[in-house]
Amino acid sequence: MAEDNHPHCERIDIISGARILSEGWDPEVQYDIHIEDSKIKNIVPQSTKASSYTSKKVLDATTCLIAPSLCHAHIHIDKCFLLSDPKFADLEIIEGDFAEAMEITAKAKSRFDNDDLLRRGRWLIAESIAAGVTHMRAFVEVDHIVQMKCLDAAIELKRHFAAACEIQICLFAQEPIYSGTHGAANRKLMQAAVFSEHVSVIGTTPYVESDEENTIKNIGWAIKVASDFSVHLDFHLDYNLDGSQITQTNLVAKQLESMSLYQRSRSPFENTTVVLSHCTRLTLYEKRDWQALSQRVQHLKLYFVGLPTSDLYMMGKPRSDKGGGERVRGTLQIPQMVQGYGIQGAIAVNNVGNAFTPYGSCDPLSIASMGVGLYHAGTKRDAQLLYECVSSRAKEAIGYPSKPFAKGEPANFVLFNVGGLEGNLLSSQRGRRTLQEVLCDPPKERKMIFKGHVITT
Repeated sequence: MAEDNHPHCERIDIISGARILSEGWDPEVQYDIHIEDSKIKNIVPQSTKASSYTSKKVLDATTCLIAPSLCHAHIHIDKCFLLSDPKFADLEIIEGDFAEAMEITAKAKSRFDNDDLLRRGRWLIAESIAAGVTHMRAFVEVDHIVQMKCLDAAIELKRHFAAACEIQICLFAQEPIYSGTHGAANRKLMQAAVFSEHVSVIGTTPYVESDEENTIKNIGWAIKVASDFSVHLDFHLDYNLDGSQITQTNLVAKQLESMSLYQRSRSPFENTTVVLSHCTRLTLYEKRDWQALSQRVQHLKLYFVGLPTSDLYMMGKPRSDKGGGERVRGTLQIPQMVQGYGIQGAIAVNNVGNAFTPYGSCDPLSIASMGVGLYHAGTKRDAQLLYECVSSRAKEAIGYPSKPFAKGEPANFVLFNVGGLEGNLLSSQRGRRTLQEVLCDPPKERKMIFKGHVITT
């Protein structure tokens, strides 16, 4: 990867005059945020113009709203943008179902090489940084098709963007690791790859196994390996809307109950977590089911991550013999789970520009904004929660707990240049004053600050 393509990082000492969008802060007051050693030193109401700090590196944020930086709790960097890369132009969506997505992706994976993996990965990471992302859990597949290609590219990307974004690599088995002709080979490759010092997470897809017995083996293998290496655990789970199928979530929770590594009683400095993604089967739960699940997981560092763009595209497609009215949709109701049952969770982008999710962008805030309608979440309280689901709650889910705008916390922010705050009739930009306004109609012009540095890509 060319050395001159590294992100540009400019250290700053003070962010001057920004309005803070976070609980406990008055968005009508302009603040100066002092930064030292990449962390928040102090925050005080603005008492002087930015130009008066003659001996400091100052970012003038008088036309900006500032909020905690964004996070991809779940994103696949190896199979992104397959539908827009000319190399894979012949792989078109015809049926639009999960089986076809697996088939198309397998064909694409057989052609992967280092150049296209780096090219598409750079697109995703650079666009994410521009949106305000400072942390991401990046899924990369290891199996008999790609061998270690995706992992090797992810390690190179992680190094390349190290000064601009915290990239956490998840070793991911999309293919079966017990079923079929290649199950044992896939498992062997995963077992070898986990020794890499760059791997922080083990992830598998139990529902692709051929039967319940192999599904249980898949779950048990992943839990054991993650425990042996003291890494995070991330399952793609319960991806169906079929009430007759077993709930794999309960199988995972049961196996975790006696494991100390993922208990909330551990030291707060030990942030190893378990994430369960998709879990659309749980949308069929009744109140008593949610209450039972809440009781079961309260003592675990376990988080649910909803992936609404993928879930809405894949789940509930009407049968061809129906008239079109049969459109049952399923995606985890994360706000309800958090507010109503005390179950911890976040929402995330998942896939971009491939057969699993042909639409969408790399901006987590677009998912949170969509959540206003998707979750019927239109209140100010809802807006705060939805923003947290792509920011502080998302970071916590993948092992980076934070206390936004607290002294001593890393200086990781996104600034929204909203202009127009004074109501100038000649202004071409409509102003926004609250987090709710930002969430409902996200501004496009942003700056990202990572560890006290303004990042441009």
